[in-house]
Amino acid sequence: MQKQVMSAAEAVADIADGARVMIGGFGVIQGWPASLIQALRDRGSRDLTLVCNTPGVGPTSPQQLAESGQIGSLIASYAAYPTQRTVLEEQIRAGRVKVELVPQGTLIERVRAAGAGLAGFYTPTGVGTDVAAGKEVRELDGRPYVFERALSADFALVRAAVADRHGNLLYRGAGRNYNPVFATGARVTIAEVDEIVEAGAIDPEAVVTPGVFVDRIVRCERPLDLARVRQLSMRFGKKWDFDTRERPVGPRGIPPDLMARKVAVLLRHGEYVNLGLGIPTLVSSYVEPEQSVTLHAENGMVGFGPLVAEGEMNADYYNASGQLVRLERGASFADSCAAFAMVRSGRVSTVVLGGFQVAANGDLANWNVPSTGVGGIGGAMDLAAGSARIVVVMFHMTRDGMPKLVERCSYPLTAAGCVRTIVTDLAVIDVDEAGFLLREVAPGVSVDEVRAVTGAPLRVAPDVGEMSFG
Repeated sequence: MQKQVMSAAEAVADIADGARVMIGGFGVIQGWPASLIQALRDRGSRDLTLVCNTPGVGPTSPQQLAESGQIGSLIASYAAYPTQRTVLEEQIRAGRVKVELVPQGTLIERVRAAGAGLAGFYTPTGVGTDVAAGKEVRELDGRPYVFERALSADFALVRAAVADRHGNLLYRGAGRNYNPVFATGARVTIAEVDEIVEAGAIDPEAVVTPGVFVDRIVRCERPLDLARVRQLSMRFGKKWDFDTRERPVGPRGIPPDLMARKVAVLLRHGEYVNLGLGIPTLVSSYVEPEQSVTLHAENGMVGFGPLVAEGEMNADYYNASGQLVRLERGASFADSCAAFAMVRSGRVSTVVLGGFQVAANGDLANWNVPSTGVGGIGGAMDLAAGSARIVVVMFHMTRDGMPKLVERCSYPLTAAGCVRTIVTDLAVIDVDEAGFLLREVAPGVSVDEVRAVTGAPLRVAPDVGEMSFG
């Protein structure tokens, strides 16, 4: 059985105008089937429907298909990024590209369902949000669930480390992410790999994607530029506003590193913890070994550590933000479908997320500011749909001094009634049935100052005190 083709151009030669194409990968920066993407760009197929977690940034990402005007529709978790404009975002804003934003866990489950020959599934993700609009909602075992249809494609372009000539695939590090599931969800699956070996050279017990799902394999023609990955990862990691903010009103609070340190102190011994995008990524650098906390990421990394210095970087070890991290002893890798299952099923007991707004009833809004027009749902809806304790870490106010803790969210909801604790630059606040309860204040900040910049009633715990960080 011979599935190897001689070039990426040959591999994508039958991708016609109007095709639906899945592209594997998770990170904003790395992990793309770059040779196949470039070959598809050179082929010039038009009006493509692109299915991916994120269109990414940089010269090896699917953004190059937007730059050449080949994308007609996008089905993804992200269409835009907080501070970096892309060509695809501009095309979406101009109405030249249609977009369907789908929560990460729902997206990968829709593809998994298609690959399994199923019509769809019911999920708690998105209940009570814009994602559920127009869809069937059914109560099962006393809880509402949204019905989501399976999602298939004409072609899947995936990235793996090793293939044999039967098409059996191995992945390296965080490279599993969406790739194994996308490999099952298309009529034709094309795998770009670093190495092609003879049949029998791969231990059958080590195969992740069996060759029955793979139609073509091609050797990578664009070797990974590790220096470029390092550069982009460091630059993109700095896109979040990690500096203390100057605001026209309100007291000056603690910087993001102390906010992250405070969150780390709140983690419980021995638990599994997911860290979301933005300030939550900093928490990994403040978890102490004696806490025995295992960090989890939606791209399938379980057991990672802090952001690494340049000399320690490994391009296969990156968190859900695309930042390169250290791998801890006892770590493991899974695909994103399994990673989200770990959260929805309750195995991950705490999820740390950023926020745009939190309401007094625990509603969370953290994926779209209406004035921007284009958001990025990411994995937060799925992460908030399980039974995990949701801790939100964010600035207490916007840059122009508006409260982010409010009576009712005015931004589109991520999840209803999910938040239990909020750590801001000014305070630690719990959310219970009665609303916001002030537990701690930042050094140099008074209770009255916190109350004055909170947009909803704020009760004060009898034992309220100053934040502790150790």
